[in-house]
Amino acid sequence: MTEVEMWEPTVESVMTKDVVTAGESTRFKDLVALMTEHRVSGIPIVDHDGMPVGVVSEADTLAKQEYQGGMARMPLVFNRKRRAHWRKSAGRSAFELMTAPAITISEKASVTAAARLLAEKKVRRLCVVNLHGALVGVVSRRDIISTYLREDEQILADIQEHVFRRGMWLFPGTLAAEVSKGVATLEGSVEHRTTAQIAGQLTQKVPGVIGVKNKIRYELDDTVSSAM
Repeated sequence: MTEVEMWEPTVESVMTKDVVTAGESTRFKDLVALMTEHRVSGIPIVDHDGMPVGVVSEADTLAKQEYQGGMARMPLVFNRKRRAHWRKSAGRSAFELMTAPAITISEKASVTAAARLLAEKKVRRLCVVNLHGALVGVVSRRDIISTYLREDEQILADIQEHVFRRGMWLFPGTLAAEVSKGVATLEGSVEHRTTAQIAGQLTQKVPGVIGVKNKIRYELDDTVSSAM
């Protein structure tokens, strides 16, 4: 079956725009104060041009307690990652504490692309940048999974508009959809089986859809080659 592209929300539609940032010279205690005051687990570090250069997370600051400010003995299992973590325990500024470089994504990228990058890099958040590379927001795992809290009515409206009308160019009434607790049920009749499959495929891509029950009937199974 041919992969069909359709509308998908961008990172800028789900990201946190009011971002707490710090500079590379920001002191350790000030970083902890910012995290505590704003109840965030990580702070993007930006340069003088507003470009993200790294991120200081709670894990980075905890290294100081874990290794007693660099005075504790080096860990026995001492791979590259653990060595970097141990060195941070003596850090006094954002430059010495941050994980760099910052992992970034364009504000125009899809939410799916953000989810894949988060999984690939095994991080909790991404720095969102504009066309010029400046920080404009942060997108986290929580921001992305929050799409599953959308109301059924919103999901249904997107199915009708972006799947049936714009995605498949179907005449009104050809297919019908119902959404209950994020599960979409599709019904109706089409000529080809692949059309029914495409409807299910596109519906699954709608933000907030947890599952699809495809009950669309078809007249011809065009997925099976006819005998010569």
